[in-house]
Amino acid sequence: MRLDLTLYVLVDPARAGGRPLAEIAAAAARGGATLVQLRDKRSQTRALVEAASAIKRALAGSGVPLLVNDRVDVALAAGADGVHLGRDDLDVVTARRLMGPRAVIGASAKSRADIEALALGAIDYVCIGGVFATASKDNPDPPIGVAGFRALVGLMRERAPQLPVGAIAGIDEGNAAEIVRAGADGVAVISAVTAAADPEAATRRLRAIVDAAKTEARSAA
Repeated sequence: MRLDLTLYVLVDPARAGGRPLAEIAAAAARGGATLVQLRDKRSQTRALVEAASAIKRALAGSGVPLLVNDRVDVALAAGADGVHLGRDDLDVVTARRLMGPRAVIGASAKSRADIEALALGAIDYVCIGGVFATASKDNPDPPIGVAGFRALVGLMRERAPQLPVGAIAGIDEGNAAEIVRAGADGVAVISAVTAAADPEAATRRLRAIVDAAKTEARSAA
């Protein structure tokens, strides 16, 4: 499966205003999302599997992979394309053993220590953050900002030049271009799409911004 981090949309019931996550995911795919993640920190296992299965069906035919945040068991049960794991979740080496070589496995990194500890052979991408302040997650660590992101993405390029690197936390239409110019291969967004009145239109605007910034970054290289 070709992995494209350009616009990574996380659908979260805490930000959806009661709207079905499958509908938001499908709208995001129509708008140009390249990857979708189910992010739900509250629901029980059965509800998570049902939600992931519904999103997987909604994305059928779009070519957009579905990942599940934190939960390898849910991803396997729902037939999702992979998982995204944080530093307190199941380790990526075990996740790879359980999910097999074709699954997409992503990891989070917030610091130099996190990056140095990554099992690079077991993952397909890294998301660095939180870059900006966000209300989508209770985060005891202060935002790393653009300068902090630039430093960490530089370290990632030294360790694994070909591994895609995304940015996450507080990213929206106003700052997405800046973070791409700082070295991101793409951006991960939550509220900017999931909480938008028109998720498809919001995704389309973000995709245009990110594409333009990537073109600008390539031209400047």
